[in-house]
Amino acid sequence: MMRLEPHLRQLLLDLPIVEGATFEDFLRDASNAAALDAVLAWPDWPSTALIVDGPSGCGKSHLGRIWAQRTDALWLPAAAVFAQAQPIERLAPGASCVIDDVDLVEDDVLLLQLYNTIREGGGHLLATASAPLGAWLPRLPDLASRLRTAWTVHVSAPRDELLAAVLVKQFRDRQIDLPADVLAYLLARMERSFAAARAIVRALDHASLHAKRPITVPLARRVLELSETDAEA
Repeated sequence: MMRLEPHLRQLLLDLPIVEGATFEDFLRDASNAAALDAVLAWPDWPSTALIVDGPSGCGKSHLGRIWAQRTDALWLPAAAVFAQAQPIERLAPGASCVIDDVDLVEDDVLLLQLYNTIREGGGHLLATASAPLGAWLPRLPDLASRLRTAWTVHVSAPRDELLAAVLVKQFRDRQIDLPADVLAYLLARMERSFAAARAIVRALDHASLHAKRPITVPLARRVLELSETDAEA
C-alpha cells in the first residue's frame, strides 16, 4: 500500500499554480470563443473598455494576460493594487490597463479616476469579473454610466472536451501519456476549471514520481479525495 498522503496533502496545500499566460497556451472552444475574439479585435473595440466575466477558473485572467502582453498594458490585480490606492501613478501616459477581478474593487472614486485617465490618454481598459456587470454595478453614478458603455463578453465554465484537451496537453508537456481510463475518471469528478486541471496535473505527476509508479485511477482517486478534504477543512 502506498504511503502518499502527507506528500500529496502538501502538494495540494501549495496550490494554486500560476498558469501559462501566452496566446499559445490558450485553447479556444465554444465556451471562450466570443471573449477571445473580442480580445483579439483590439484596437478596433467599440468602447474604451472591455469587460470579460465568467466563473472562477474559466480562463478570463489568462485572456487578460494575453491582451496585456500584446498591448504592453499595466496589469492590476484588484485585491492587491487597489489596496495600495496608487494605480494611477503607475499608468504611463496613453497606456492601457487590465484590472483583474474588477468586481472586487471597493473604491469607486479611484476606479473612476483610473477609467478617465485611460480614456483621456487614448488607451483601453480590459476588466475581468466573476459575474455580469449588473450584479456588481458600482453605486457611483458617473462610474456606473461609463461601465455601461463597455463591451461585455462572457466566458463559460470549460466543457468536458476543453478540459480533456487541457489535461492531455499539460501531461504531454511533462512527457506523460495520460491513460484513457484516468482521463475519463478525472473528467467525471473534477472541479470544472482550468485551475483545478493544473492542480491535478501537478499533484498526479509528483505523486507518481514519489511512488515510482505510473498514473492510475486509484492514484487519481486519492488526489481528488485529498483535494476535497482540504477544501472542506
